[in-house]
Amino acid sequence: MADYNTLINQFHDIASNPAKQLRHYLDSGKKVAGVSPVYTPEEIVHSMGIVPMGIWGADVELSESKRYFPAFICSIMQSIIELGIKGTYSGLSFVMMPSLCDSMQVAAENWKWAVPSIPVIYADWPHNRSQAGHDYIVATHRRQIEKISEITGAEYSDAKLSDSIAVYKEHAEVMRAFSQKAGLCGMKAADRQAVFKSAWFMLKEEHTALVKELMETMNPSDENRINVLTTGILADQPDLLKAMDELGFNIVWDDVAHESRQYYVEYKGENPLDILANKFCGMKHCSLIYDYDKTRIGLVIDEAKLYGAKAIIYIQTKFCDPEEFDYVFLKREAEKAGLPIVMIEVDRQMTNYDQAKTALQTLKEML
Repeated sequence: MADYNTLINQFHDIASNPAKQLRHYLDSGKKVAGVSPVYTPEEIVHSMGIVPMGIWGADVELSESKRYFPAFICSIMQSIIELGIKGTYSGLSFVMMPSLCDSMQVAAENWKWAVPSIPVIYADWPHNRSQAGHDYIVATHRRQIEKISEITGAEYSDAKLSDSIAVYKEHAEVMRAFSQKAGLCGMKAADRQAVFKSAWFMLKEEHTALVKELMETMNPSDENRINVLTTGILADQPDLLKAMDELGFNIVWDDVAHESRQYYVEYKGENPLDILANKFCGMKHCSLIYDYDKTRIGLVIDEAKLYGAKAIIYIQTKFCDPEEFDYVFLKREAEKAGLPIVMIEVDRQMTNYDQAKTALQTLKEML
């Protein structure tokens, strides 16, 4: 069995070289589809013999995409279009884009014009998650299946989807276990993030096996670090992670959409399309999903207490309105619970994290 450093370097290599992974799958004769954030039904893509590969954009200067978006819109979606225009996603058979916020809806429509060489399939989610919403999701998945077959010639079967759901269920269980063990072992923020990010660029069964192997090499640490909980949409900025490691912060748990948040909900039901519909209808705890009771707020506070976090780091994607709304509620409840909270604003175009470092340094001095 490989040692920890060898394995973690492998995760870093995959996380930082998605183009290499794309080429690997294409060269092996597989078709690959791009799945953009967040909660895109990867299981369907996987069941049809196609590799789902995450497209969350990248830290790039935005130029071409500005022809399609106003300046005050999520830079994640802008950078996805930017990379699409520049040919970074060349080789994908199609992309799937969900509809959970205004930025996502606009991006899906803009893709049709900005990147006409790669078909886009709309992953439409209803915010009304009643029985009517459930039935709508099932009908939507059937339309998606028809479109995937039309584009790629791939065939669908309930049996194969059931097999893929089993693969994704195991992966979710392993990732929850990994997140908990990473906190206990004082894993560096940059290493932890590489494990989560690499999952977007690998077949889930391959990633599950590699994470299991890594976990066998992880041991509890007696290093005196500051336990924190992170929350937000995306937290993969190298300079920010480096600052957290240098200041001695230890992420004991996260509520980040790009990381643990996608693994919250269990798969329940019998018919595979109903299972996927139940999965989405049962999801709460997310700023991007309508939840009248704002259960995310209580969940984050409870998780911070459960895992012994001394503070909450709110990583705010610039111009993400749903996240900005939630911050007000979470800050109020964190203060009631005696938990310090700091907001760090991030953007796909940011090159200077000095202000973020200062905020983290101040937080450390408070604790």
